[in-house]
Amino acid sequence: MDIKKTQQELDELKSQIAYHSHLYYVENRTEISDYEYDMIMNRIKAIESEYPQLITEDSPTQTVQGMANSTFEKVTHTVKMESLLDAFSYNELKDFDRRVRESVDNPQYVVEAKIDGLSMSLEYVNGVFTRGSTRGDGVVGEDVTANLATIKSVPKKLKNAPEFLEVRGEVYMPKEVFLRLVEKQENEGKQPFKNPRNAAAGSVRQKDSKITRERELDIFIFNIQQISSDVQVSGHKESLDLLKKYGFKVSPRYARFDNIEDAIKEVEAIGEMRGQFSFEIDGAVIKVDDFTQRNVMGSTNKYPRWAVAYKYPPEEKETVLKDIEISVGRTGVLTPTAIFDTVQLAGTSVSRAVLHNQDFINEKQINIGDTIVVRKAGDIIPEVVRLARKNTDDVFKIPLVCPSCGEAVEKTDESALRCTNPDCPQQIVRNLIHFASRGAMNIEGLGEAVVSQLAEKQLIKDVADIYYLTKEDALILEGFKDKSATNLINAIENSKSNNMDKLVFAFGIRNVGEKAAKLLCEEFKTIENLINAQIEDIIKIDGFGRIVAQSVVDYFKKDTVIKIVKRLQEKGVNTSYISTVESDVLKGKTIVVTGTLPTLSRDQAEKLIADNGGKASSSVSKKTSYVLAGEKAGSKLDKANTLGIPVLTEEEFLNMIKK
Repeated sequence: MDIKKTQQELDELKSQIAYHSHLYYVENRTEISDYEYDMIMNRIKAIESEYPQLITEDSPTQTVQGMANSTFEKVTHTVKMESLLDAFSYNELKDFDRRVRESVDNPQYVVEAKIDGLSMSLEYVNGVFTRGSTRGDGVVGEDVTANLATIKSVPKKLKNAPEFLEVRGEVYMPKEVFLRLVEKQENEGKQPFKNPRNAAAGSVRQKDSKITRERELDIFIFNIQQISSDVQVSGHKESLDLLKKYGFKVSPRYARFDNIEDAIKEVEAIGEMRGQFSFEIDGAVIKVDDFTQRNVMGSTNKYPRWAVAYKYPPEEKETVLKDIEISVGRTGVLTPTAIFDTVQLAGTSVSRAVLHNQDFINEKQINIGDTIVVRKAGDIIPEVVRLARKNTDDVFKIPLVCPSCGEAVEKTDESALRCTNPDCPQQIVRNLIHFASRGAMNIEGLGEAVVSQLAEKQLIKDVADIYYLTKEDALILEGFKDKSATNLINAIENSKSNNMDKLVFAFGIRNVGEKAAKLLCEEFKTIENLINAQIEDIIKIDGFGRIVAQSVVDYFKKDTVIKIVKRLQEKGVNTSYISTVESDVLKGKTIVVTGTLPTLSRDQAEKLIADNGGKASSSVSKKTSYVLAGEKAGSKLDKANTLGIPVLTEEEFLNMIKK
């Protein structure tokens, strides 16, 4: 290949890795699978192996991916928290063994499951937990002590502890907890976490440790980083045994082997049982056991030479598509779900997967009766990957009538079909669930099962009915007794004092999320003002266009909505807004965030703007005060330059709000 073209390909691949690493390590989200990420890295390695002159110090093959987030205090690691060399075939594991034997004699290997979570350092002084920090870039991480202290499996006091101990572990979210969280996020109309690793990372980095506690995280400890000199440990298996005695929860399965063949058999065994674990794993790790031999082998800039991580390939299965079930969401959107012959994926039985919309079905060219390929995204959420065999002549078409109420549906701009009947039974239930959800009115105990029972018994038909429920009503529900009924009524009562933006978001107005609800309330202050607002009044709010403004006006034009508001007020539900701004340093300023910032996610940056009295907008206009720009800022940065709008770096922005 031409060296110039090769350099261009390498630069593009490195740019992709930088982008996806930022999403993964900083924003706690992903756009591609781990396997796809690994394949990009493999291509970079292949190019650099063939053209070593193209290797640079900042290549992802030479550096640990990740960085410290400016939200927390930085911590410099005394012992570097290294990454691991990945292997994707057993031949690569044998190559690893050959390299080890070229350096040391008669190595023994310890094999462990590779938990897919967030790497952490825990420090103990005289047995007391004193500091916890993220890996970051391996040298500098972030102090998350308060959040780690909320994890039950993090010991606060060790048994028979040395004077000083630093250990390394992996914080993770159990599969069951993750699935509950995703269900809750979907019910609240939020974008759910894609996998448990992102959920764990997002939970550890919460400013409010109460949220971290609620996420029910767990941790496995797998390494001693530092230990007082009076404690002698000669090998890895011995160190894991010692950590267990101190009271740590260590890797659930580890064993020592004299040769690579037996180590590979253990890797296979772990792979076969991966679905049985209550946590997600993405591979198995083989480590040289003897610490003296490790010292002889040393490390590269990025990896220890004495360890390798075998990454399991994504498991895919063929199955026959038996049916496509259509459900109706709270906004009336029809969502198709594939029903197929049950297959075993990652150790569990799978028979359903969301098909999203008609465009997705058209792209896959699938119909009932076809043979499809399915897998679990991140070993958790089932998804249809592609068509395996076309057994029918047609592509499935979502019916143009609502399966819940029978009314005609209309196509939205988002390629979805929507039922517009306000009396649609499924929509009513979904709206009630959303109204009670955490991001909205946060009525604990009023989840999907309870709402469904209340609706079936015709105890609630709209959101105002919630506040007319009595303890006697609750007692007729399945599984409710005196205490649970009392708790539900108390939770409903407590929700009356929520700030008005929670109520406006809870209404489920089309195109109005949490951020837009807050901006509306900051502008209009009372529900009466909002009800009387005209389109021209609303579009004065920076970032609000006519589509959103029309949605708000149309919503409050409905007689049924006005009646609901009056009934809520009669029961004492707060309909006034109290400002929650922490400072006014950005008062009167409108800031657009664009591109990938070095440490802040877009949500974090926009929250900082709002917390300091400013307004975060999604579009650049003459009203824009500043544009906060990161890498790949694109057209918004171009427009800012054209209009002469000042452009801020993240550092300049953070300095501005510190004043």
